[in-house]
Amino acid sequence: MTLTEAQNKVDKWIKEYGIRYFNELTNTAILMEEVGEVARIMARRYGEQNEKESDKEKKLDDELADVLFVLLCLANQTNINLEDALEKNLEKKTVRDGTRHKNNEKLK
Repeated sequence: MTLTEAQNKVDKWIKEYGIRYFNELTNTAILMEEVGEVARIMARRYGEQNEKESDKEKKLDDELADVLFVLLCLANQTNINLEDALEKNLEKKTVRDGTRHKNNEKLK
């Protein structure tokens, strides 16, 4: 599925099941909440914190999908085509960082 297809699929889902989008500020807060859930898994499963028994059933793929869902909602609400935005962003990074990482001694 392309990002454009994903944006269209989320839009269709919102209109069919969600009634309407939450406003942009609410969705931004929800995005932060979802990113926090990803951070909790990462810190406890891959970092130095111990994982609580109640966290062991949480699935990273599901939490990442929650982040993507809300991000797609925000893109739809603000009329941003994420495919175009990602292409432009990669071009910017290529120009800016084309040799930067290759020359970084810390990465060798």
